[in-house]
Amino acid sequence: MILFVLFAIISMGYGQEMKALDKATISSYSKIFNADKSNVARQNALANNSIKSLSVDKATRTRQQHLFSDKIDVKGISNQKSSGRCWLFAGLNILRPVVIEKYDLETFEFSQNFLFFYDKLEKSNLFLNQMIIMRERDIHDRELEFLLDAPIGDGGQWNMVVDLVAKYGLVPMIAMPETYASSHTKDMNKLLKKRLRRATSEIRMSADPAKHSMIHQETLSDIYRILALALGEPPQSFSWQYEDEDEKLSKAKVFTPQQFRDNVVNHDLADYVYLLQNPTKDYYQTYSITLDRDMVEKPDMAVLNIPGDVIKAQTLKAVLADEPIWFACDVGQEHLGSDGLMVRGIYDYEALLGVDFKLTKSEQILYGESIPTHAMVFVGVDIVDKQARQWRVENSWGTERGNEGYWLMDDAWFDQYLYGVILPKKYLDKKTALALEVKPIVLPPWDAMYHMIRGPE
Repeated sequence: MILFVLFAIISMGYGQEMKALDKATISSYSKIFNADKSNVARQNALANNSIKSLSVDKATRTRQQHLFSDKIDVKGISNQKSSGRCWLFAGLNILRPVVIEKYDLETFEFSQNFLFFYDKLEKSNLFLNQMIIMRERDIHDRELEFLLDAPIGDGGQWNMVVDLVAKYGLVPMIAMPETYASSHTKDMNKLLKKRLRRATSEIRMSADPAKHSMIHQETLSDIYRILALALGEPPQSFSWQYEDEDEKLSKAKVFTPQQFRDNVVNHDLADYVYLLQNPTKDYYQTYSITLDRDMVEKPDMAVLNIPGDVIKAQTLKAVLADEPIWFACDVGQEHLGSDGLMVRGIYDYEALLGVDFKLTKSEQILYGESIPTHAMVFVGVDIVDKQARQWRVENSWGTERGNEGYWLMDDAWFDQYLYGVILPKKYLDKKTALALEVKPIVLPPWDAMYHMIRGPE
């Protein structure tokens, strides 16, 4: 009866009758389709080929060249493999050139696995604390449902990079190498989620705070056990030595992770700010999303929403000063992986299918077509007539994808699919810097802005 009433309400459509498909209508579509004789050739082609491969625009593809007037010396491509750690890889990749230049190294890589271990442990602790606080809420409470849908995941944000480095330090790759589970996280994540949901059930069945505390500690101990077995235990100290480009070998020295961060890297990540472009929200306004953090004691992520041309001008200023810049974008849009291209018009779906797919940036955000899906790093730009023509991008998908691990982003793609950048404060103009002082508007995690800041889990 309830379903019938609901269907009746939906069918009313605010007073407008909904229209069912009938044979006559479908027949009219068929006539339109068959009137275009070129559709036979299209059908034949698509019978044995993908829509995507047939839509590659040859002229656009041919015009692209991986040439840049300004490049940052990076030396080496990282590989996140089958994991959702792009935010962490990109965060550490902006620090790599600091160490490479300081010690005249041929290449260098931080251990992403080291911080990943603590990210999982911190997220688990935050989730359990929240479950205890929310234990009396209805199981269909919207915030509780949001948390239970994804108790823990690989996804993250810039504030998490900053907080993890500040609390736990940094180590080189040799101190805590990748494991199968760190590079292929699906099975491990599934078990972590199951254990956290079991703890939620136990917490909700008891009214005893002492019992909640015991469940909390036992669960975290189990989470630690899973992580230690799958990822390895993080080192408390390690020995590091290096060979420079002249093949001169340094003396081995013992560091704690905090000492390595302070003495070897010595780079202030807290001085960076997150600038976002979301044309559906007010510009020069700061926003934060509840629950967008991985530590109990840290604040939620906050971003400043500013126009795209302002983001571009300040990003360009930083890259030209040899500053690698972390950014978030929708990498699945108009990218040709075999050539390492992110170029507007690289696929001409309209020519193949005869359908117009154009959306403005505001429309693609409002109607769920596009959100940030990946974080990478700008490491170069090509300037023509004082304007950015295309951008050089360092990805974290290994050297076998893209152009030996690097990607070309044309400026039109930047405008349409880039959403946020992390910039040192010294590159901000006065208006942007002043806007950082505006009190944030706090939004719930189901607001569309959440995906603009966080991206998919």
